[in-house]
Amino acid sequence: MSTLELNHVYKVYPNGMKAVNDFSMKVKDKEFIVFVGPSGCGKSTTLRMIAGLEEITSGDIRIDGQIVNDVEPKERDIAMVFQNYALYPHMSVYDNIAFGLKLKHLPKEIIDKKVKEAAEILGLTDYLKRKPKAMSGGQRQRVALGRAIVREPKIFLLDEPLSNLDAKLRASMRSEISKLHNKLKTTFIYVTHDQVEAMTLGTRVVVMKDGFVQQIDTPRNLYRFPINKFVAGFIGTPQMNFFRGTLNREKDNVTIKLNVKGNSFIAPISLFRKVSPTYLDGNKEVVLGLRCEHISIDTNKYEWKTKAKVSHVEELGVETQIYADLNLDDETIIGNADTKIIIKAPTGTNYEAGTIIDVSLGLAHLKMFDAATEYSINPRLPLSMSTTCSIKKGKLSIYGSSISIPKALSYEDGDYVIEIPTSSIRKGGKITCNIVDKDILEDKIVYTLENNSNFLFLVGNVNETHEINDVIKIDVDLKTCTLKNDKNTYQALNLVNVLTASVIKNSLMVEHHDQKGKPFKRKEYYCTLKTSNHILQTNKDLGFNLLSLKEKKIFKDDIEIHFTPYDAFFTDKDDGIECEVKEILDFGDELFATCYVNGIKIFIKCDKNTKLGPNKFTINLENVAIYSIGKSLRLA
Repeated sequence: MSTLELNHVYKVYPNGMKAVNDFSMKVKDKEFIVFVGPSGCGKSTTLRMIAGLEEITSGDIRIDGQIVNDVEPKERDIAMVFQNYALYPHMSVYDNIAFGLKLKHLPKEIIDKKVKEAAEILGLTDYLKRKPKAMSGGQRQRVALGRAIVREPKIFLLDEPLSNLDAKLRASMRSEISKLHNKLKTTFIYVTHDQVEAMTLGTRVVVMKDGFVQQIDTPRNLYRFPINKFVAGFIGTPQMNFFRGTLNREKDNVTIKLNVKGNSFIAPISLFRKVSPTYLDGNKEVVLGLRCEHISIDTNKYEWKTKAKVSHVEELGVETQIYADLNLDDETIIGNADTKIIIKAPTGTNYEAGTIIDVSLGLAHLKMFDAATEYSINPRLPLSMSTTCSIKKGKLSIYGSSISIPKALSYEDGDYVIEIPTSSIRKGGKITCNIVDKDILEDKIVYTLENNSNFLFLVGNVNETHEINDVIKIDVDLKTCTLKNDKNTYQALNLVNVLTASVIKNSLMVEHHDQKGKPFKRKEYYCTLKTSNHILQTNKDLGFNLLSLKEKKIFKDDIEIHFTPYDAFFTDKDDGIECEVKEILDFGDELFATCYVNGIKIFIKCDKNTKLGPNKFTINLENVAIYSIGKSLRLA
């Protein structure tokens, strides 16, 4: 087993520049993970932090469950292969591969066996007596890989190992590295700026930009379901075609109107099930994306047709790429990027520059993004959906059903727009829906539900047996919904409480025993959190994370503790945090206490025995998030 885990890892340099922001992921045993992104995105910095060559500012890194933040690189049981081979020019291939083993003073026969086994795997048996200068770049890189293989590490780290090679050699070495991973059955972490390498090698790919993780997914899912415009444009060659326009729903159809004269198309609402109605009113500008293989010069391939003016044609052997413009009146060389398109066509296709051609568009493959945030408005799992509803005499009319409003909620009668988080949809209730689609996401299944041409989503377990066209009954958890009209806004219950605290560094003398059993005492440090004059004892991992932070100002500056109402508990003990319970909110199936701590309002899940007035509570620190104030830095 060789697992790797990064939990809220940051790298902040002394000048305040954040190279890596809140990087979190779990790498399974034997996975091939690729970090990809443009220069300066933080991918190599992340790799160096895993290797121990770069100190982390905050967070923790675990190898096989053990925190290695302060473990020396040589003690982490990893092997790293660099871009520049790092071979000793005066040594033979054999000696280069054996060098690390000799430093460990292993027996000669074991060294010889390991070197020859690695050479056989890498096809270097006939080159063991050669010096690096007598070898090609690809062969030298294989020697560097061999030196890593003989160490039999838990994890291989490869930092752009192919970037110095020519295109032909890169392709063959990609294949060799993939075969090597399959043969060694070890965890690989690979860094590259080349999205082709990422897509062909990785079991999962981490796309990064400006120090932030954009998306972690399989190559197939990155290509088909990009989370934002950056991922959509970065993954895939040539880049996705992007256009600006609007979407306007009229009954069961949506009019797609591009910001280009004469480009308006009508498509069925089924293509826009996961798009929030707020984007379907014809007023909000969106960015639309279509890959070159979904634009065809065969006008019979897709039902949506348009015209384009050819700019130039590139013959690539196996295919032809046609560069064109949807703006037929544009005479400029550069033109507007929002009207330029690239079309994938059969080999031998040729047009003169300026030719007007007919093309068909595969709008069923259309990607849609918010023009401001650039995030997908058609995600695999929408976070929320909105619809209209009305309230009259304590009843909510929605999706053709009438729902009783919990006692805790007090709404004025009237018509509203309600924002419903997907997490608030649950099975059982009065609302009748048809299952029109389902999609498996890792260990979950997402059902697309339809009710009178309105769409909403239910998350279930993969072992559930519901099928498309089944009828299902659902309910809505109103405490997490937001209602708005021209007069009123009723916000959802705040499910994240925030309290200010300080970190206190403590020490105590702990008795240990040496190898001979003789006792001795050593000073050891631990952290506690102080909030509202109450001391919270941290668990081992949280205390370690806070002590290992390179930002020592946390012992002087206040921090924020973020926790949910489900992670706070009323207690009869004297050492609880003092609060004043002002109100008990009755949501039918759950009760929540509205509490004040030094003037700060928080919510705590409670039971019917909770009393108004002074109380004490404690917090489960296993699930809290801790942030520095004003630095946007998650500390734990």
